[in-house]
Amino acid sequence: MSDSTTKLSAVIVDDEPLARRGLRLRLEKLRDVDIVAECTNGREARERILELQPDVAFIDIQMPGISGLELVRDLPPEQLPQIVFVTAYDQYAVEAFEINAVDYVLKPIEEERLAAALERVREKRASADIANQREQLLEAVAGLTNESPLELEQRLAAGDLGGSQYPEKIAIKDAGKITLVPAREIDWIDAAGDYMCVHAQGETHVMRITMKELEQQLDPKSFQRIHRSTIVNLERVREICAHINGEYYLVLNNGERLKMSRSYKNKVQHFL
Repeated sequence: MSDSTTKLSAVIVDDEPLARRGLRLRLEKLRDVDIVAECTNGREARERILELQPDVAFIDIQMPGISGLELVRDLPPEQLPQIVFVTAYDQYAVEAFEINAVDYVLKPIEEERLAAALERVREKRASADIANQREQLLEAVAGLTNESPLELEQRLAAGDLGGSQYPEKIAIKDAGKITLVPAREIDWIDAAGDYMCVHAQGETHVMRITMKELEQQLDPKSFQRIHRSTIVNLERVREICAHINGEYYLVLNNGERLKMSRSYKNKVQHFL
């Protein structure tokens, strides 16, 4: 591992190619990080981390298969690198990570926040016992879920905390502030170029994120894509109207009409 005067060796773990590329480009700009591996899933990441023993691992929390939390649990404590979670959790998670000295970077990633995370990594490496990182991570997540670390440990061992966890609130950052929108209050979401418009309770919140990244934060039991640029809350749909060209229109409780394209018409079953 590197010392405080050399580059930090880093592993990026994210199942999304665009997310990995974006993080890599930002880390390369900072010039004091050597990216030794990029991994697409938890199983691959475990092997590479044990092989390369990096100083820091940037880990997406929500991944199919082995989640970021499960990955950290599975790593031997004595070989656990510094962990920086890449997450879209709300302010309660942010507070938990801050208090427990386990850092995070919110998507979409900002360079200043990333630089601050790396500075904290260096500070912790100079003073912290790396073998205790796992316990700190459990305490951080326990603070988020209102469970004891022991209860969380038991749930992780039982496989109850996987990639199916969805935040109750969506964190929308704009003009230096973060607005927390409860997912259950969202009516629908549509794309406007590189931005997503989140419509909830008569208000429209704009966030810079890809449709796919935002879709991964939403429980598919409640939210479904009905168009390449539209996601709808199933509980808000009042009527389904067939159109002569094979498309459908969905009428929401607030009277809004949304087009369901032909390529998504198989989603009608979710409304029935």
